[in-house]
Amino acid sequence: MKRSFSKDDFDGPVNSRAKGARYERELASAFRAKGYHDARRGQQYSGANGDADVVGLPGIHVEAKRVERLNLYRAMDQAVRDAREGEIPVVFHRKNNCKTLVTMKLEDWFKLYHKWEAGKDVEDKNKASKD
Repeated sequence: MKRSFSKDDFDGPVNSRAKGARYERELASAFRAKGYHDARRGQQYSGANGDADVVGLPGIHVEAKRVERLNLYRAMDQAVRDAREGEIPVVFHRKNNCKTLVTMKLEDWFKLYHKWEAGKDVEDKNKASKD
């Protein structure tokens, strides 16, 4: 007999925590697959407060949310509050059967974009000098 629900459909405190922990491991695995080999779940499971949910992206404070109904502003406030000096607070979030989305403040997005654009200019200049 086929089940009409999944284990993620239960949103009790224990299952909700387990779902969050699975998502944190999923993100850490995705980060490692993209070359951030030190990515792992943060220390929140050992009782430390203020740590990122996933660590290993230098300069980024990762708040991970795996829920169907997310209060995005509350999640962003938590990321801002927990981020250390010099870290950009970012919320990685996803619903069932959906891809992960990333949310950040506009001014932080521009910081990243300007750095990317500056690196691209250097890359383009290096490529032109080789031609």
